Amino acid sequence: MKARTRFAPSPTGELHIGGVRTALFSWLLARHTGGEFFIRIEDTDQDRYVPGATRRILEAFDWLGLTLDGGPDHEELRSMKTNEDYPGALDDGEYRGVPGPFVQSHRLHLYKQWAEWLVEHGYAYRANETPEELARMREEAQARKQTFVFREEMRLRTDVRPDEPHVIRMRVLPREGRTEFDDLIRGRLSFDNSQIDDQVLLKADGFPTYHLAVVVDDHLQGVTHVLRGDDWLSSAPKHVLLYRYFGWQEPKWAHLPNVLGTDGKKLSKRHGAQSVFEFRDQGYIPEALINFLALLGWAPGGGDEQNVFTIEELIARFSIEGIGSSPAIFDYNKLDWLNGVHIRRLSDEDLARRLVPFLERAGIPIDTAERFEKLLRITPHIKERIKKLTDAAPFVDFIFGEIETPPPEALIGPKMDRESAIGALQATIKLVRAFEPFEDQPLEQAMRQLCADLGLKPTQLFSLVRNAVSGKSVTPPLFATMAVLGRGTCLVRLERALDRLLRAES
Repeated sequence: MKARTRFAPSPTGELHIGGVRTALFSWLLARHTGGEFFIRIEDTDQDRYVPGATRRILEAFDWLGLTLDGGPDHEELRSMKTNEDYPGALDDGEYRGVPGPFVQSHRLHLYKQWAEWLVEHGYAYRANETPEELARMREEAQARKQTFVFREEMRLRTDVRPDEPHVIRMRVLPREGRTEFDDLIRGRLSFDNSQIDDQVLLKADGFPTYHLAVVVDDHLQGVTHVLRGDDWLSSAPKHVLLYRYFGWQEPKWAHLPNVLGTDGKKLSKRHGAQSVFEFRDQGYIPEALINFLALLGWAPGGGDEQNVFTIEELIARFSIEGIGSSPAIFDYNKLDWLNGVHIRRLSDEDLARRLVPFLERAGIPIDTAERFEKLLRITPHIKERIKKLTDAAPFVDFIFGEIETPPPEALIGPKMDRESAIGALQATIKLVRAFEPFEDQPLEQAMRQLCADLGLKPTQLFSLVRNAVSGKSVTPPLFATMAVLGRGTCLVRLERALDRLLRAES
């Protein structure tokens, strides 16, 4: 069947990586089945609302390349608590049959309507206990070493009028027995009704709680599969009961296992980056992050041990049956490895363009066509050496700026003395000044012949030349580096190095 799935974040902060994993699984299921995936912004908790959070969520999906079949449009975003309009937002509110609006604060009339329907049909009731009264009830339960579960018989007042401030709470029916349902990952689940409290569905300010809003919205927007973290497992029986009260068909449930750090504890800030943009800014590319997140709890099955996937391969292979029930381990070493693999899969020009903002952040502006051409020429030679985009700057900084001439000891190759190093530099300068064409492969052949003529090993000559032209002992391949630097720059740096050695000698 075609799946219609959603991701429903709250605009209360950055989009964290655990939520992205949930969204990715939902997106992959929709794409694999030829269905739809949409975003719904759950902004009913207005006290915790963070301006700009919705815009950042949409930007994160754009960066990841997770396309939407529905979501808040420009008008909806502009009319939120703060203006969240975003250039990449969808142009209107309905896509491929998914009905809007896609911002919960724009759907309050629907929650009111269905909460009143529950009251009218005996599945909910009005209550007006104050926060102070409820706090006292909780304290009394704690004193008895009991879990606080609010039930209708605990009401302090039963004559609550519709026109006075109150909340609407669901009745758990039947009071005894169990609520059971099937979970696509965990199998048959069963919950004791006596431990399910009469949940607040509609608050006194007219805003719904998550429990009412998610059920109403998922039904009206045609969601067929609900994928969410197993943190919501304890709430699932309340949602199942609401579906049954309304007489609506339940979606298929799939509660995803937690993501843990390598220490076996739930992933948190102490384990490193948490938001999508932290990973982006640390030099991870979306292709690798998507690949890595897909493997957090999912495997292709059938004995297939493939680890590297394109997004197209993930769409073709994904199934809920491949999701395990055990917690997944977030291993940065594996993410780094995958990032390096996906970097090497990029074309040279694509990689060069992605490197530009990271180089600029490191103080290496690529602000002219000539400088970009140099970057493009050196890119294939650093591609194998970097795991993250932030790794590139030390490999190319000397190409785009001046260097300090190394000290004399760095200009003397292994098992060489100052006199032989001076002779080697003089011979190299002579070769570089006259050699044509000044390209890496011909240059390498000529320099190897020079080694033979001077009676030196390549490691001896090449190490001192590398230090002289780059100021570093580790660089991209020497002759590719020299070709990109150009004859003029190489000569200037070689002559300075020779001068340093000559002056040190005297």
